[in-house]
Amino acid sequence: MSLSTHVLNAATGRPAAGMAVRLENAAGAVLAQGDTDADGRIAGLPAPAAGVHRLVFDTGDISPFYPSVTIEFTVADPAEHYHVPLLLSPYSYSTYRGS
Repeated sequence: MSLSTHVLNAATGRPAAGMAVRLENAAGAVLAQGDTDADGRIAGLPAPAAGVHRLVFDTGDISPFYPSVTIEFTVADPAEHYHVPLLLSPYSYSTYRGS
């Protein structure tokens, strides 16, 4: 299993470079943390075990309304790749299960 994320600033159509992101388990323990690269991506996050996990994005530089965004997701099959992108604008955000 592998895990990756991508953050796009939907207001500018550009990647959100340098955004702090952390991976937590369901109990809130931090499993990994890092900053998005110039393309707004973090690849190669540690492979979490089956269960509920969350990615927490420090979005305050883009959104005056959402200082952070938390996306909870379930790892059903630890052998699969999980891509969890975030599309962010100042007053809204969305996500989906990527490939």
